Amino acid sequence: MATLKDVAKETGLTVSTVSRVLNNRGYISSNTREKVYDAMKRLNYQPNELACSLSKQTTNTIGVIVPHIDHPYFARLLSSLETAAYQNGYKLLLFNSRERDEKEDEYMEMCKASRVAGIILCSGSVETERFRDLNVPLVTIERFLEYGTSAVECDNRQGGRLAAQHLLECGCTNVIYLSGENAVSMPADDRALGFMELCGQEGLHCLDPGKEIDARLYASLDYHAYIEKILTEFPEIDGIFASSDVIAAQVIQICSKRGIKIPEQIRLVGFDDSSIASLTTPGITTIRQPVREMAEMAVRMLIRAERKEIVPNRTTLPVTLIRRETT
Repeated sequence: MATLKDVAKETGLTVSTVSRVLNNRGYISSNTREKVYDAMKRLNYQPNELACSLSKQTTNTIGVIVPHIDHPYFARLLSSLETAAYQNGYKLLLFNSRERDEKEDEYMEMCKASRVAGIILCSGSVETERFRDLNVPLVTIERFLEYGTSAVECDNRQGGRLAAQHLLECGCTNVIYLSGENAVSMPADDRALGFMELCGQEGLHCLDPGKEIDARLYASLDYHAYIEKILTEFPEIDGIFASSDVIAAQVIQICSKRGIKIPEQIRLVGFDDSSIASLTTPGITTIRQPVREMAEMAVRMLIRAERKEIVPNRTTLPVTLIRRETT
């Protein structure tokens, strides 16, 4: 069975350097890290993670909590988080909350038992008070917590303004914002704020969809009945800003069923630039979140916090408009 010394000999590095790679201590170049990992694969070396965790009090594992692993946005985010974690010598422990509070105790025990280095929280409804006792960094993506270690967000407000400006330039006069979730206050709420803000400044008529959307729609990701209702109540709509590409894709389906042509009769803008945006017919004009950069930032903030370095409380990254066939 291969040992740490064998890995060091194979790479031409010192045992202490190989140990620092395995324990993710100090600065390690990407070239050195890859060299060690390649040697480990060739020698079939398996580090004793229990021993490492006992010496460090934590493992090189990051707990990640998302509300939907089947949502295109979260699927892309998870892929980016896994890549960023791997490049820094960490692994992910995934929790799929599905917006169910009863899973919280299970998450807590698994995080403690796994000695996670920190937690990246992407879910909006998980009760976070219980995470206070973990004594590990808590980094949030698209959710801000006053007592969280660090928050990474996209510029949702600017995204809303970009969507409104684009619909205005496309000649729309009666527009509406379709939300995906209103039950919990989130940074994504600023999409509506920015959208209505610019509509007001430019005199663009923004229709009011009425009461808050049922949170159960977000859980099921099925907005068809909601969209049908909106299009029936507001036949004058000629521009729609959907808070996600998932909603925008369903708008295309409903419009097709009702004989409404996109973009001739209704122009449509989504949000996220998830994979679905380029797979629909027509392709969805959308506001692109810098998902890869947000994931890299979240992992970087968690690692720095674990090393007791000072990290920014809140970081906001810019968004861009990606124009496709729906406008």
